[in-house]
Amino acid sequence: MAPFIKFFKDISYQDLSKVGGKNASLGEMYTQLNPAGIKVPDGYATTADAYWFFVDQNNLREELTQVLAGLDREHFNNLADVGQKARALILEAKLPIELQQEIEKGYNYLVSRYGTDISLAVRSSATAEDLPTASFAGQLETYLNVRGLQNLYKACHHSYASLFTDRAIKYRIDNGFEHMQVALSVGIQMMVRSDLASSGVIFTLDPDTGFENAIVISGSWGLGENIVQGNVNTDEFIVFKPMLDVARQPIISHRLGSKLKTMVYAENNAVELQSPADAIVNLDTPEEKQEQFILADEEVLQLARWAQKIETHYQKPMDIEWAKDGITGELFIVQARPETVQSQHKNQAFFTEYTLQEKGKILCAGIGLSNRIVTGIARILHSPSEIDKLQEGEVLVTQKTDPDWDPILKKAIAIVTEQGGRTSHAAIVAREVGAVAVLGTNNATQTITDGQEVTISTADGETGYVYEGRLKWSEHKIDLSKLERPHTKAMLILGDPEQAFKYSFLPNDGVGLMRMEFIINNAIQIHPMALKHFESIADKETREKIEKLTHHYPNKEDYFIEKLAEATATIAAAFYPKDVIVRMSDFKSNEYANLVGGRQFEPQESNPMIGLRGASRYYHPLYQDGFELECRAMKKVRDEMGLTNVKLMIPFCRTVEEGKKVIELMAKYGLQRRENGLEIYVMVEIPSNALLAEEFAEIVDGFSIGSNDLTQLTLGADRDSGLLSGIFSPFDAAVQQLIIMTIQKAKQTGTKVGLCGQAPSDYPKYATFLVESGIDSISFNPDAFFRGVENMVQAEQELQPLVKQPAGVQGPGAAIS
Repeated sequence: MAPFIKFFKDISYQDLSKVGGKNASLGEMYTQLNPAGIKVPDGYATTADAYWFFVDQNNLREELTQVLAGLDREHFNNLADVGQKARALILEAKLPIELQQEIEKGYNYLVSRYGTDISLAVRSSATAEDLPTASFAGQLETYLNVRGLQNLYKACHHSYASLFTDRAIKYRIDNGFEHMQVALSVGIQMMVRSDLASSGVIFTLDPDTGFENAIVISGSWGLGENIVQGNVNTDEFIVFKPMLDVARQPIISHRLGSKLKTMVYAENNAVELQSPADAIVNLDTPEEKQEQFILADEEVLQLARWAQKIETHYQKPMDIEWAKDGITGELFIVQARPETVQSQHKNQAFFTEYTLQEKGKILCAGIGLSNRIVTGIARILHSPSEIDKLQEGEVLVTQKTDPDWDPILKKAIAIVTEQGGRTSHAAIVAREVGAVAVLGTNNATQTITDGQEVTISTADGETGYVYEGRLKWSEHKIDLSKLERPHTKAMLILGDPEQAFKYSFLPNDGVGLMRMEFIINNAIQIHPMALKHFESIADKETREKIEKLTHHYPNKEDYFIEKLAEATATIAAAFYPKDVIVRMSDFKSNEYANLVGGRQFEPQESNPMIGLRGASRYYHPLYQDGFELECRAMKKVRDEMGLTNVKLMIPFCRTVEEGKKVIELMAKYGLQRRENGLEIYVMVEIPSNALLAEEFAEIVDGFSIGSNDLTQLTLGADRDSGLLSGIFSPFDAAVQQLIIMTIQKAKQTGTKVGLCGQAPSDYPKYATFLVESGIDSISFNPDAFFRGVENMVQAEQELQPLVKQPAGVQGPGAAIS
């Protein structure tokens, strides 16, 4: 007789047909990765032969086949009824005594190793699951804190029945699996006391974009089922793989979730239970724990290292579950499966950009998945039993989407929930069925009306928005395989870290301008001087706002430094090892004043555009302490996080002497030019920069031409004045002469030179002018990138044979008009 159980120590990934993907993976990790230091709890699994023995001993094959044959495969209107009948057949059957004896043998083995007071996790593993193209994520049941033999028998029996949950039936049909050719293996594993600590999920790539250099770790307090069921908004950490064993601090993002619920052991778990689900309860998380991160940085890094080893072992991106034992403080890996969404699309040759062309009233916002825009009728549902109310192409709005909702999700054009994070099983399945999703809105069922027309946009980074009404948007689809690359470097202008991973897939040469102001405005919101000198703030309302924003940071300066460092690091990591040129803050005094606490520290200026701005501000007593915080953040990015592809740029530097002052100040704050490969650039946006380019080249490593300000200051014409639009022109001869002068002097001195601006994408002739002049790089906003690249390629073709090699290696003999 074929064996009914196999111990993890005897299981490898080759046993997938015997114990299913989940248990085959557990055995593989236990035998192959445990010796490498990755802790996997011990256990055993019932086999596919055991399942078929159970089915045949109870004469269930024919009955199950008949029940399933009655399913309406077109509309699935009777899915709930068919599923209930199939499960009832399983649960009314008896576990054969031979199978019970084998389960007991495995149980006694664990008792002999770990003591009589053991608690078990019982996991269902189908023999067709967790394949590279189908995750079966959340389709089958898991039972936690199973104690005693009778409760174990009951949990195994219920696991068999879970092969016929509504969602599992529908999933098999959608993925082409025959019901009666799929067996179920039950994994019986030692419990990790994560009810007293925390648990969560790890992806070895970014699950939203497929960016492969990120390890995304998320989790919550207590047992992990809260994450699977979408009950909590999780903490999230992103680790940059290339720096994992190189840099002191490779964690590029910490994000605190609300973690409102904590799942723990029930007090009555030692007695025989009516249902295996009764062994756990869900409690409200105390407020002080909601405000704490679930893991220390060292624990995050340990999990990241394990995840990388697991990915290397399986040679594919992985979706991993982890748990921390609250008694011993040890971390464990409790499950691993292939990632099945992004890894299937990594060779996709198309890039589609969605742009909302009008803005409406925002009804709610949350974590956005899919980078798309859709419109539809909102349908508020309170349980999966209301499937008939949702019509094809409507927007599903609900409190949470646990795996019971899976059969419905393919009907929905978008999913909006009040609870759930981007690494929950609900998010995995939403990605798998290709639905746009906005998760964790907190209030969607209150702010959206049933039957209301809405527009869902997840095209603006990690935040997704639900707008009132049907709004207009545009789609721009690019075949990347047919896109020609210019010799001149094509770079990006970016400020939003939430967009960085997505835009890293564009055929680019790095980031020519990273706007620090976007991060300060959006992620930080507080004037740096108000953090440096918080004790001097007199206004009560301002103090309260600052206290609220910074309450996780005992030292308010750290709030600014860490927020700025992580946002910058995210962009730098996305494009690593390509250059990311970060412009130090370039607000005008009136813009700085709009930051929280800013008015107390900013002067009143009649013309801020040419006032206390850029370099002049950095060494001025009114802002020097704020500049120190900027420098400390950049030092953290380069020296601690290891992202030395970050170059720094000084904006609006009026004189060479002023440039020297700022560079000396940067060195004082730990940013010594050329130390650890640090390059410092200067913006060319004042005529003096072009006229004295040779002198500036002695103190900096690169020039970036800011064409808008240079045009404004050359012509004395306000760039924002509609009355002067006839004069303000990028083609003005004086402006072009200054640009040519800058490029020529850059070539003579061996200084890098690029331009950031709209004109090369708007006007093909302007791209031709720059390429002919020998520019090294041109940077574009993402929405203008493809148009700009086309213009550059066209310009180079027109100018052949003058342009024969990449601009970055052109010498003084480059073509100059």
